[in-house]
Amino acid sequence: MIRVEAPLIAKERRPGQFIILQVEHDYGERIPLTVADADIEEGSITLIFQTVGRTTHQLAELEVGDAITDLVGPLGQPTHIEKVGRVICVGGGIGVAPLHPIAQAMKAVGNEVHIIIGARNKDLIILEEEMGRIADELIVCTDDGSYGRKALVTAPLKELCEAEPRPALVVAIGPPIMMKFCAETTRPYAIPTVVSLNTIMIDGTGMCGGCRVTVGGETKFVCVDGPEFDGHLVDFDNMMKRLNAYKGEEDHHHEEYHCKLEQALGEKS
Repeated sequence: MIRVEAPLIAKERRPGQFIILQVEHDYGERIPLTVADADIEEGSITLIFQTVGRTTHQLAELEVGDAITDLVGPLGQPTHIEKVGRVICVGGGIGVAPLHPIAQAMKAVGNEVHIIIGARNKDLIILEEEMGRIADELIVCTDDGSYGRKALVTAPLKELCEAEPRPALVVAIGPPIMMKFCAETTRPYAIPTVVSLNTIMIDGTGMCGGCRVTVGGETKFVCVDGPEFDGHLVDFDNMMKRLNAYKGEEDHHHEEYHCKLEQALGEKS
């Protein structure tokens, strides 16, 4: 997590929006990151990222006073925030970061907000205290049971969908497989479900076309049309196939991990 001095972005950003940054001059990689929080008085934005590639390693090595070469934003369509009643916010892994400002905004307009956050293990749980200050109820899940409830996030989500009063809205952000299963969990109850597809973004400006997804049978570009869409209309299977196109190369550098949701998907197919 880093705080970056960016007063204009801090003032203008809205929940759900993101920035693009470049650490190196000339041929440096440009990556999109969701604004996890902002302090207008300080003039700063908070960025949370997982150190997995060259640019995120460079970000992790920055020290106080260092500069980021390029930073542009806010980009993307902001989350539609309104008072609807009971809202369930579900975050998986690093997806809890972009969920944080959305949960904040949902609570600020008077909604009853229930938050579910999950990760593979205790060490990967983020923003628990911050989410706890927002939530009417906070449920923490881990795959291995090392902290909180040993369950997939879909288990407490299903319980909340069956409770009265029924949720008016579910917002789910995390790995694509998690968002797919959350949308499938809410579908039988006809509960509107919003997902954020920021994991597939590359360029962030709509120029490269790399973030195209199929939503309701139509082609959309996540960075300019989203990043949020109706989870019941997203073709997650197609999206995940495209995301796995370079999985072999990624596995060469990182230890492969098969989450329980991926295993469950394999059993269902």
